[in-house]
Amino acid sequence: MKTIKNTIGLAFLTLLLSSCTTTFYQVYKAKPIDNLTTSDSSLVYEDENCMVSYNLWDDGGNVGFKFYNKTDQDIFVNLEESFFIVNGVAYDYYKKRVFTNSASSGVATSKSATASKSVTGFNYLSLVQNNSIQASSSTGLITSSGYSTAYYEPSLIHIPAKTSKIISEYSINERLFRDCDLFKYPTKSQIKTKSFSKADSPIVFSNRISYTVGATAEPIKFENEFYITEVTNYPEGEMLESRAKEYCEQKSTTKSRFFKDVSPDKFYIKYSKGNDRWKH
Repeated sequence: MKTIKNTIGLAFLTLLLSSCTTTFYQVYKAKPIDNLTTSDSSLVYEDENCMVSYNLWDDGGNVGFKFYNKTDQDIFVNLEESFFIVNGVAYDYYKKRVFTNSASSGVATSKSATASKSVTGFNYLSLVQNNSIQASSSTGLITSSGYSTAYYEPSLIHIPAKTSKIISEYSINERLFRDCDLFKYPTKSQIKTKSFSKADSPIVFSNRISYTVGATAEPIKFENEFYITEVTNYPEGEMLESRAKEYCEQKSTTKSRFFKDVSPDKFYIKYSKGNDRWKH
């Protein structure tokens, strides 16, 4: 009985603690410094050879990009000369990594043996009784075989004519921005937005990309730079809404949760409140 009470008490405590955990979102709005074209789904840089598309919306921010080759020749993006830069610190796109693919297969077999013997004796009524007893044993054997293939990370990304490839490596920011003008765990009425210019922005980031049209041509280099213009903290109820999925004018019978305001120039950090007593 004591064990049952302890189990119920532990389950109640777990439920109580989980109910005290509330989810919040810190949303960042970024502005491109260059003249990038903005659409509902992407921020686009374009020159005479290529089109580079961004969609930052992700937890921590996705600074990866889709590189489209507009030409009739092959384009090579040189990762050794391409970098992600945040607040003046450069991070390599080329890391000289070695990747391994492996596969294995196995076969399991078993053998068993059984022996029996007739035994005669007296039972508890003192009557003669014949019984049969058995003994069995089994053994198992597993045999396996496999192979692995190692390959080196390429320093050049080969993009054929009229095709695109996605290059992704880094998040923009995973550390919560804190400010006396922002409530860390706001209610709906406490939601505020902190605005910035480029000069006082907490995060300035960019991609420096180098490519050639053809393998031996002179490199072409450009930089797509952004800075954070706004930071806002939201309770989960102001970020998500429940609605039915819809396809070809038919709605699902159950509802799913979706973000209310999704934009390619925004990203977010999801965080929770437990026993934290900080106001800002």
